[in-house]
Amino acid sequence: MSTSDLEQQPSPVKLAAPRGYELVLPPGWVRIPLREGTKEALENVLFSQMGQVPEGIPRDEAMRFRLDMRRQMEKQARAARRNGGLDLYLPVLPRGGIFLMASFIVAEMPIGQDHAVPPQAVIAQLADEGVPDGTATEVEVAGAPALRRAYRSAPAEEELSSAPEAVRQTALPTRRVEYVLPVADGPGRWISISFSTPGDGDLESEFTGVLVELFDAVVGTFRWSYE
Repeated sequence: MSTSDLEQQPSPVKLAAPRGYELVLPPGWVRIPLREGTKEALENVLFSQMGQVPEGIPRDEAMRFRLDMRRQMEKQARAARRNGGLDLYLPVLPRGGIFLMASFIVAEMPIGQDHAVPPQAVIAQLADEGVPDGTATEVEVAGAPALRRAYRSAPAEEELSSAPEAVRQTALPTRRVEYVLPVADGPGRWISISFSTPGDGDLESEFTGVLVELFDAVVGTFRWSYE
């Protein structure tokens, strides 16, 4: 189980707002906190969690592989933090000899709605806005209304045209799923739980679909923490 703290914001009303959240991670996944303790968490992943490397990596290349993974995780963490990220979740152990290309981020959302507007009304409005080439569905998370948005994302051609060759070769279309939910007893505060994966390179494959289902199952374990 993973637990994370939420930064407390001042409120004009005394409410029993949660101190954080909890969720159950799949085997081999880890949490990287983004507000503090990021460096220590990455060091722990590098030297304690990543005891295995994919098949085909020579023993004398294992440390270089881990360092490359560390740089990639640092890049993801910086990008997530710039976008209001609280926590980054990544798979760090190979499954079937390969590393999964997937991640999800829990982040604060600058929706900025009036505290008097019921969350259900905000979610209905967001659902009505729709998602280009995707779906927006009203769901329930931790016993409260939430929104699930699912879509596909392809790298922008203009971005790829100026990117290095190595970046162009690794830039893949991705399946994305995002849950948007209000913070319990935190008027006007919202978070998102956003998942992204290129799967096995085929966005319609059974394997890619299983990864999306895995993320939905993780969100199903989400609970607010009051301790």
